[in-house]
Amino acid sequence: MATSDKVAAVEEITQKLRDSHAAVVTSYTGLTVAQLKQLRRSLGENAQYRVVKNTLTKIAANEAGIQLDEHLQGSTAVAFVTGDPVEAAKGLRDFAKDNPNLVIKGGVLDGKALSADEIKKLADLESREVLLSKLAGAMKGKQSQAASVFQALPSKFVRTAEALRAKQAEQGGAE
Repeated sequence: MATSDKVAAVEEITQKLRDSHAAVVTSYTGLTVAQLKQLRRSLGENAQYRVVKNTLTKIAANEAGIQLDEHLQGSTAVAFVTGDPVEAAKGLRDFAKDNPNLVIKGGVLDGKALSADEIKKLADLESREVLLSKLAGAMKGKQSQAASVFQALPSKFVRTAEALRAKQAEQGGAE
């Protein structure tokens, strides 16, 4: 690879690392071209899976201010995630279950280094959409509870006022 090609590759990887919410480093030794194609499809539109050269990726990671050196050994590919990191982590985890030749080495999420175990824990989370719908449901429930409380206050006030009026009438009649 010519020097200008290497410089361009480093710039491209640096830009991908900066533009990504997450990056997951994997080893792909033993996977066929067809399996790699299937893996790319399983990651969806918000992640790009790319085979990289370790030395160039180390330089790019340092330029992007990210620590990946410990994961850049052997055959390496990186999933650059621009969308939901949970979705990409699930795609990688599920693919690795069916294809043990794919090994998740580690990665980075919003600039924080992640181990392979942390990426697997990330994959166990529910997707952003599911979490948002649960939050919306909880908020709707709280709103209906608040509405019930606000409706109960005037009727309770009326009952209390009526009880006071009746008590005063009773006391006025007793005197």
